[in-house]
Amino acid sequence: MNYIGSKHSLLNFLHESIEKVSHSNSLENKPTFIDGFAGTGAVGLSYKKKDYSVIANDIQYYSFVVNKGKLFTLTKKNKIKLGEIINQLNTLNIPNNSEISELSDFFVYKNYCPTGSEEKNRMYFTDENGKKCDAIRIELNNLKYSGKITEPEFFYILWCLLEAIDKVANTASVYGAYLKKFKKSALKSIHLKLLETDFIENVETLNLLENFVYNTSIEKLLENPEFIITTKNNILYLDPPYNQRQYAPNYHVLETIAKYDYPELRGKTGLRNYTEQKSEFCSKRTVYSALTHILENTVKNRKNNKIKYIFLSYNNEGLMSPESIQEIFESFGKYSIFTKEYGRFKADKTENRNHTASSVVEYLHCVILD
Repeated sequence: MNYIGSKHSLLNFLHESIEKVSHSNSLENKPTFIDGFAGTGAVGLSYKKKDYSVIANDIQYYSFVVNKGKLFTLTKKNKIKLGEIINQLNTLNIPNNSEISELSDFFVYKNYCPTGSEEKNRMYFTDENGKKCDAIRIELNNLKYSGKITEPEFFYILWCLLEAIDKVANTASVYGAYLKKFKKSALKSIHLKLLETDFIENVETLNLLENFVYNTSIEKLLENPEFIITTKNNILYLDPPYNQRQYAPNYHVLETIAKYDYPELRGKTGLRNYTEQKSEFCSKRTVYSALTHILENTVKNRKNNKIKYIFLSYNNEGLMSPESIQEIFESFGKYSIFTKEYGRFKADKTENRNHTASSVVEYLHCVILD
């Protein structure tokens, strides 16, 4: 999945920098790695593979689903079971248009596809891919509520569906708008497959520690008196939005497919209400207080969370200056910073971002709490 701000290409930089500060990789009893803005889970999964217990959190529900899927340890037994179910889902019979018109569901087809969305003529997916996505999503609920699959298996397959539908989306990369003509990849048929094959095959080499995924803001999670971690010297990793662009409208279609909650949509692009998912990190007016609030809550509840290290990913084009972040971090403990230059993410070839540089500088700010 193409994802704004994904740290997949920066994993080595993050691993090396975090290890220089925490010296935790060689410990027999490793700390817990807390990914506060988990996104598509690249960083959290990488630490699971390093034998850390991982706590992933994100306010977006599609992210919650992706991380539930990625942090689910597949055994050989349920790999076979899930493979069979995915094969069945790929061969579901799809109702025709007249049959669907009599049904109350098939929300994706009726709202995000040209024929189904009627006068809106939205073109996020072809009619066939939209109908198949609906059929799979409906059957997934049936399998879950009939007890034929467990909750972890449900989230794993739902993650597979999100990845599959994203591959055939008729967008430049994000879902803020759809293309006026179907591009070549969008004309392909949606096809589910087992994901993270190496991860499945090498499960014996990975940890069997408990991993947890939350769907809330990191501020609320840290405030929760029931958020208790038993390990010591834990690591909190923060990768918040860097600029004014909210994540919710950029991935609203995936959010709706993940929740399948039949929301009221508005506008030409069929945007769902995301008032409760707005991030204070996307406003110059609130970003500094949002960061300070996280650190204050971490310190306030340290008896429960036992966090010793806080790392913040940010870049030179973000709303906060490195000097301002340093000032905030230094008020809570010993500060350090690591830097890495890398290529810019482009949502499409013509997008005007008011930035001309082909690369940006990634910062990893760190504070060791007093």
